[in-house]
This record gives sequence, structure tokens and C-alpha cells, in this order.
Amino acid sequence: MIRALVCAAGAAAAFGASAQAQNIAKQVCAACHAADGNSTAPANPKIAGQIPEYLHKQLLDFKPQGDKKPARESPIMMGMVANLSDADMKGLAAFYAGQKLNPAAAADKNLAALGQKLWRGGNSASGVPACAGCHGPAGAGMPAQYPRLAGQYAEYIAAQLKAFKEGGRANDPNGMMRGVTARMTEREIRAVAEYAAGLR
Repeated sequence: MIRALVCAAGAAAAFGASAQAQNIAKQVCAACHAADGNSTAPANPKIAGQIPEYLHKQLLDFKPQGDKKPARESPIMMGMVANLSDADMKGLAAFYAGQKLNPAAAADKNLAALGQKLWRGGNSASGVPACAGCHGPAGAGMPAQYPRLAGQYAEYIAAQLKAFKEGGRANDPNGMMRGVTARMTEREIRAVAEYAAGLR
């Protein structure tokens, strides 16, 4: 975990959070994600302390490429990124990656207990792999590959897992998350989300 955080910090520095990015964050992003990336609404993700490469990829994915639809569709986010340059997006990614996360918390201990089992060991009967394999035992993620989930709102994580499962979100490399969620029950989705919210 320490190595992952050090790598994330190094990547954030490499991306370079500029004064312009901070201004964009305050003027454009703060309404939904708060000025420091600690959203107060569970529908909007906490992006403080997130891996910069992941944030940058998501911003890029909301933007249409040529005449193609964006890889990740959201009318709100598509509007937000429409006038951002790649340098702006890298700057925003660095800025938010450098903020301190104010983590959410698990609210249902029974669901969190089931989530812990799935997070650590998956479900061999249905072929669901352990979440920790990609997102790490403590949910810190893996720079440039898998996002940090520790301390994220359970409601947001569950909504994204359902979106992957139902095909509403399809910007996962090689369909990895769509494949995983296709084998998960709704209760398992809620349980994993609940457990991740309480990880530190």
C-alpha cells in the first residue's frame, strides 16, 4: 500500500497540478466534487487522493474522439470536459490526486462482512474474483491500472458496478469489470461497495 501511495504521489507530481487547474477545479468541478475533491453527495464520487492516471483516463473517456461517441457517457461530465485541453485534464488529475481524502464509512456491518469475504477471496462458486487482486487489500488501487476504492461512497461504487453489469458503462479495459459484475448478484454488489467504503 505504501508503495502504491508513493507511486501515486510521484505520478501526481509528474502530471503537474497548475494554478490553471486549481482555478478550473474551483470554478467548474467544485459544484459536484467540492473544491478539494471530497464530494458531499453520494451520487458524485470522492476524487480527492485518487490515482492521477485513472482520473485523467476518465476525463478523456467522457470526451468524444473524432466522430465517435465518448467511451464513457454522462451528459453532465461530457459538458464539463467539452472545452478542456489534455493539459487541463492532466492538471486537474494531478490537483485532485494531491488532495487529502475525507473517507466515507460503511453503514451496514452485515453487508460489509459479506463484502470483506468477496473482497479478499471472491466467490469461487460463481467465478467472481477477489477485488483485492486488482484494487489491493486496502483498496488503494494500482497506479495507471486500477482506481482507489477505499473510502469511496458505497452508493457510488454500487451504482458503477451496476452500470458495468447492465452495460451502461463500458470504458473498462478488455471488458474486465463487465465480466466480473456479470457474475455478481445485486447483494454481492452492495456488499462489496459497503466494505470498500469502510476501507482505509
